[in-house]
Amino acid sequence: MILFTNARVFDGSGTAPFAADVLVEGNRIAAVSPAGGTSLSRDNALVVDGGGATLMPGMTEAHAHLSWPSSVERFVPGMSLPAEDLLLNTARNARILLDHGFTSAYSAGALGKTLEVSLRAQIDSGGMPGPRLVPSSLEREPPNESAYLETGTVADHGRGPDAIRAFIKDCAASGAKVVKFLLSGESALKPGASMEILYSEEEVRAAGEQARESNVWLTGHAHAAAAIKMGVRNGFRVLYHCTYADQEAIEMLAARRNEIFVGPTLGIVQATLDATPPPHMDMSHMKADAAIVLQHQQKLGPELKKRGVRLLPGGDYGFPFNPNGRNARDLELFVRYLGFTPTEVLVAATRLGGEIMGMEKELGQIRPGFLADLLLVAGDPTQNVAILQDKKNLRAIMKDGKFHKAPAAVG
Repeated sequence: MILFTNARVFDGSGTAPFAADVLVEGNRIAAVSPAGGTSLSRDNALVVDGGGATLMPGMTEAHAHLSWPSSVERFVPGMSLPAEDLLLNTARNARILLDHGFTSAYSAGALGKTLEVSLRAQIDSGGMPGPRLVPSSLEREPPNESAYLETGTVADHGRGPDAIRAFIKDCAASGAKVVKFLLSGESALKPGASMEILYSEEEVRAAGEQARESNVWLTGHAHAAAAIKMGVRNGFRVLYHCTYADQEAIEMLAARRNEIFVGPTLGIVQATLDATPPPHMDMSHMKADAAIVLQHQQKLGPELKKRGVRLLPGGDYGFPFNPNGRNARDLELFVRYLGFTPTEVLVAATRLGGEIMGMEKELGQIRPGFLADLLLVAGDPTQNVAILQDKKNLRAIMKDGKFHKAPAAVG
């Protein structure tokens, strides 16, 4: 048993932090006792004195790219590595994410067909450190002039509903829980590509039908309004970007607010604007596009929030100028650009994180019976969410009732 005392608890529900003791037994939270309430027994318990720090649920990265190579520990000037290096680097990125307080990760695509499935098995078995992981297979896109990934990295580029069904069946058989499609292109790579629709309605309808049959979740890269509507109509569970949503698309997202999640991916936008590339690299078109995207997101985000659409932080980390490990910056960007309060974005990263992981009844809140994924944070993130960007402020990191980072003050 582990007993946290002398801490202010942010429980993930959105209520203000309150003084309380929290008891962990095994991998679950056994009791939460507010100050002045029933005292929790210290018998046979490891006592952690919080020293007035904030105890909060672990965070969820809702747009994880653990196999995207770059991290705060290693700069990789591209998106490809030899197979053995890619495997080990992905494992390293999993540990880095956990080091920075993200105890769960919802994948937005991998660079290997079964890479994340194998990674999750190793993490779950205790063989290596990393977050809880909803694994994805390769992102799928048809051949196009602005291919997001290198041509040939996705097996079976076949067109038509039957090819789409076969791809999803293969992903499911390989153990992936998420299948991601690039429903639109990406203007950061080719001007105007974000407005290009890459799949037919028949193909996306087949994807929705097969996903239900194969019990996998669909995720879509969707900038254009038509791509958003296509994803909503056909049962996509997560849509990223949604930059150019028109009024009809907004209404459709709002109508499905209890079934769908939206990830604005502000991190990559801010990183592009902030990037200082070497002289031989021209990022001017990327920066111009990022400025346009940010303008749209500043209008769209508050509108979706007002309508109760679940917006989650997660910013496409893993690119050379937007490395894995910087993920907590997205929380600050939600406050800066989307009108969230620190408390609201903390709820998005914790309680809503449990929901996107499909574990809303046991993950993302500090409640009896919930999994003991916890952070002990120096300071009060409900007043200044930016403190979560410095991992030195994470005095303790617990996942599944075990310390990944043990606190200094124990008794």
